[in-house]
Amino acid sequence: MTSKQLAYMTRDEVTKAIQEFPVAILPLGATEQHGHHLPLGVDSLLADHLSNKLSEKTNALVLPTLPFGYSWVWRDIPGTVSIEQHILEDIIKNVAHSVSRYGVKLLVLVSGHDSNKSSMKYATRELMDELDMPVIYLFYPNLEKILDEHCDSPTWHGMIHACEFETSLMLATNEHLVQMDKAVREYPEKSPLYGKSTLSLGSISKSGVYGDATLATRDKGRKMLEAFIEEMTDIINLAFRELVEGK
Repeated sequence: MTSKQLAYMTRDEVTKAIQEFPVAILPLGATEQHGHHLPLGVDSLLADHLSNKLSEKTNALVLPTLPFGYSWVWRDIPGTVSIEQHILEDIIKNVAHSVSRYGVKLLVLVSGHDSNKSSMKYATRELMDELDMPVIYLFYPNLEKILDEHCDSPTWHGMIHACEFETSLMLATNEHLVQMDKAVREYPEKSPLYGKSTLSLGSISKSGVYGDATLATRDKGRKMLEAFIEEMTDIINLAFRELVEGK
């Protein structure tokens, strides 16, 4: 089964696809720095890859990837484009209302960007009161377990950014965009004010890396992606089954 990318389909093809399986996936990414070794589109590229693999597994439609997210902490670094959280919520809600009008019965949000999670959660809660169409949101399910199984370096206080994890995923999906000769290891000191003030990630790391990108490998990335795709496929199928059964 090939992925069904809405942007490359005709209106008749979309109509047929929805009749066969009325589920749509919205990939959510970001445009922000990921160290000196990775491109700014990491989160979008990974969300797009995951979404297309999920389409291949489930037959769901894949909407065009949203390339912008809430990236306030990197706002002063060239290339970063950040939108406000409430704007992202509005975009998600507008997309949901749009696709619900022509027969989509379940919308799946797939984010490659951690800071999109709040917007996904609150948009989904509001949509519950506005539409009969359920919305589910996914961000690397069972992440901690998969990190423990496949990565050799610890996270920086539980955060993933331009580290062994994301670099491995990029090596497995877009190896030609990874400059491993520029990969570094950095665990910056965490100020007592971090998380309690406007002190941001952009000001406490020299490299933009939080972790050890030098340990990344294509094989690690491939194995982690397989685990995520299997788990996400199960979640989508469960959500659709419950929808059909009226739970």
